[in-house]
Amino acid sequence: MRGYASAGAVCLMLLGAACASGRGPAPAPFPRPGMPPSWAPAPVVTDPGNAGRIITTALALQGSRYVAGGAAPGGFDCSGFTRYVFGRHGVTLPRTAAEQYREGQAIARDDLQPGDLVFFATTGGGASHVGLAIGDGQFVHAPNQRSAVRIDALDTRYWSQHFLGVRRYAAAGS
Repeated sequence: MRGYASAGAVCLMLLGAACASGRGPAPAPFPRPGMPPSWAPAPVVTDPGNAGRIITTALALQGSRYVAGGAAPGGFDCSGFTRYVFGRHGVTLPRTAAEQYREGQAIARDDLQPGDLVFFATTGGGASHVGLAIGDGQFVHAPNQRSAVRIDALDTRYWSQHFLGVRRYAAAGS
């Protein structure tokens, strides 16, 4: 009887370990880059939870490398990053930072909320860089070829000096 109890305990431990190490179903693969679909200005999304989901997607892509013209997890530029992240949640953004700035709903900086896009004039006049506000004065973005997707603070000297404005495509809040 004692041998059966020990064997039963061992079986339960092995079963538990197997379940704990199981990976479950494989996640859906990221879409392959291709020709960008034609776009139309996106309406402001009324789902208040959408901003939280958008931010979660963006944060999961931290560390993705920068690639000029990139718009997929294999490599992003700034506007390709925001376009990809929003697109995963049914919001189609224009391709470039300048177009995203022109087409978004203008929001005062004092009304900045998580999920809003923040724009910068880094190469002269007009919007040339974009990131996604994530709260607490921070934003996530694909900064340049020397750095991967990361979080920065809006109030750092460089970003505050180049700050241009805020645009909203998705309802803020989570």
